Amino acid sequence: MMSAEEIVEFWFSARVQPLWFQSTEEFDAELTERFLQVWQAAHEGTLSDWEATAEGALALVICMDQFPLNMFRGRAESFSSETAACEVAGRAIGRGFDQSLNDPQKAFLYMPFMHSESLAEQERSVALFRAAGLSGNLQFAEHHREIIRRFGRFPHRNAILSRDDTPQERAYLSSAEAYLG
Repeated sequence: MMSAEEIVEFWFSARVQPLWFQSTEEFDAELTERFLQVWQAAHEGTLSDWEATAEGALALVICMDQFPLNMFRGRAESFSSETAACEVAGRAIGRGFDQSLNDPQKAFLYMPFMHSESLAEQERSVALFRAAGLSGNLQFAEHHREIIRRFGRFPHRNAILSRDDTPQERAYLSSAEAYLG
């Protein structure tokens, strides 16, 4: 099994950083090959001892929030460990672990709240990014929060999660303002 340190080193490497928000099919396949087992272990809770350190908690959050978005792109499993990622991030923040992380690391620790369909967690996301002075991330956090305020969920996930669009969501998804994930 891979260590938390290896996951953090990989995710924040110069090679991977440009792929964070502009992934490729090749990178998605690489993540699946290298990290599917560690994601499964994290999702099942067998790596909970990693939460004892800031780096370990960050690695768990990356495994459960970021990796499935790539590994299961376009499938419901993309969001299957989202709640657990929020829980780990919340405990890490409660322990003050975020204060020992650099800005990019802190942003990824906070990101599960931005991905949540809970308005309370969206509010937390905005507050965390604002307090940390992460203005680039704050802009996206506010945008995500407004979608949740407006629809109560992310309409672009409806098809993946077999949810019916409301008429308002259909109009939004076909508009120029639509966020498609």
